[in-house]
Order: sequence, then C-alpha cells, then structure tokens
Amino acid sequence: MTVESFNPSTEVVSVSPEAVEHFRKQLQANDTAQAVRLSVKESGCTGFKYVVDLVSEPDEQDLRYPLAQDLVLLVDRASLGVVSGTRIDYVTEGVNRQLKFLNPNAQDYCGCGESFSVN
Repeated sequence: MTVESFNPSTEVVSVSPEAVEHFRKQLQANDTAQAVRLSVKESGCTGFKYVVDLVSEPDEQDLRYPLAQDLVLLVDRASLGVVSGTRIDYVTEGVNRQLKFLNPNAQDYCGCGESFSVN
C-alpha cells in the first residue's frame, strides 16, 4: 500500500461480525463505556502489544470508525502505522474465546504471543 492509495476512512481496521457482537456485549455490560478503543503500546520482548479499552469518550487523537449503528471503534492516531490493515476477529478455540488480530504489518511474534514487531 502506498501513501497515495491509503484511505484512512475505509482501510485502517476491519472487524468481523463475531468481533462486532463481542464488542457490543462488552459495551452493554459496562454502564459508562460508549466505544471501543484500539491502540498499541511498547511491550514484551518483540516490541508492541494491542490494547483494547472500553471508553466513555474519545481522546483528541482518536479516529472514529462506526462499526454498526450502535457501535464505534476508536483508533489511536499514533498507532496507525502499526495497526493499518489489521483485521480483528473473535474466535473460539476449544473452550477459549479470544480476539485475534490479523495484522499484515506484523513481522515477528514472541514465543508467548504477548508481543509482536512490525516491518
């Protein structure tokens, strides 16, 4: 993807229907949260980890992406270089359910799965 073809209003992060439903349930269970916020922070032995928070209002640097009429995803502008193109899914593996981040920018993952590095 080149800078010329990048459209942040449509191509930052995609979210599966299963993840949308998971986020919706999380927000319904939280009296004060109004949106889901995605960011990354430096962590672990490889570099970054995803941070998903339920928030009552956006930060100044957040980009707003409606996922459904009742659900908004906020993406931290400072995290764009790391998360652009990521697909968020909610999967069941055995008895475990978890969010999965399919990030085309991720190059290496640590052994425990806690962190990742980007190109």
